[in-house]
Amino acid sequence: MDNSAHTMNQNLTSANAGPASPPTVGEIFGGFLGLGLISFGGALPLARRAIVERRRWLSASDFTDLLGLCQFLPGGNVINLSVAIGMRFRGLPGALAGLLGLIAGPSMVVIGLGVLYEHTQNDPHIRHLFAGLAAAAAGLLIAMAVKILLPLWRRPAAIAIAALGFVAIALLRFPLLPTMLVLTPLSIYLASRAAR
Repeated sequence: MDNSAHTMNQNLTSANAGPASPPTVGEIFGGFLGLGLISFGGALPLARRAIVERRRWLSASDFTDLLGLCQFLPGGNVINLSVAIGMRFRGLPGALAGLLGLIAGPSMVVIGLGVLYEHTQNDPHIRHLFAGLAAAAAGLLIAMAVKILLPLWRRPAAIAIAALGFVAIALLRFPLLPTMLVLTPLSIYLASRAAR
């Protein structure tokens, strides 16, 4: 039991360490190209693993903070994340590299799969395949949610905001935009008070 706790503490410590040196434009492009090519059914769980755990471009808390900003902005979260990370490390060239890397390969794959699906959509095996993929994607999303909550665990105000957001959107079915317009200023206020 002590061994597993020690391993978990090492993983959390390494996940909180930033990059040794900022990634190059080529590394940003390659990182997001690889991420885009392996992210079927949802890229966010794999993005966190690649960016925080494998490549160590961001710490776990930096990833959570940046993801919060990207979720507030219009557009896809991972697309926003690729642009934000590229911009953070290499400015406009990095932002373009992240965006192009993320969408280039997957776009070609999706076009090819769309043509294939058009010819096989009535096959029961294909329907079972998509049901299995949906279940796997849901599992990845739950695992990612748990990992994102870990850096917030020592910040009670952040946990309260996350819980309020979950209750408002998932349980009470409030629209996302009004919920964010209320919770974001509240979150900023609480974070500024905690920083003092």
